[in-house]
Amino acid sequence: MISDKMLSALNEQVREELYSAYLYQSMSAFCDFKGLKGIAHWMDMQTKEEMIHARKFYDYILETSGMAKLDTIKAPPHKFGTPLEIFQEALKHEEYITKRIYDLVDLATELKDHATFNMLQWFVNEQVEEEATASEMIDKLNLIGDHPGAMFQFDKELMTRPAPVPPVAQ
Repeated sequence: MISDKMLSALNEQVREELYSAYLYQSMSAFCDFKGLKGIAHWMDMQTKEEMIHARKFYDYILETSGMAKLDTIKAPPHKFGTPLEIFQEALKHEEYITKRIYDLVDLATELKDHATFNMLQWFVNEQVEEEATASEMIDKLNLIGDHPGAMFQFDKELMTRPAPVPPVAQ
């Protein structure tokens, strides 16, 4: 059985993960509108990954006999800047999510909730990957600068991002 305090925090995280999906889908729509089909595809795959994250939290709540509560998700922005600015915003958002995950780990430690602490380790590792991936895109875009041919190639490369595979239950 999960404590009320942890349950509340995990339900908040479900909402945050769903917002992440909503944000990336909005970025995808903007990029598609701007003709950046590869970046749109990359953001669409990121949306699917965030939905997997939300579901992982949701399923854990249910496994621990908690009541999953889906709350209101705020609307994300619908206009963004350059591809570089979009990925900078993505990194900023991932850093925010990382802090939230760390806060959950701290809460699990405080409550001596070993099962939740263990489950959260997957997310700790996942956030390292999320931030590294966004940083890599920023580095590439900084190298590209104002070279249209390089941007064309970068956009084309992002079209190859495969759909995420849900993690195997532990």
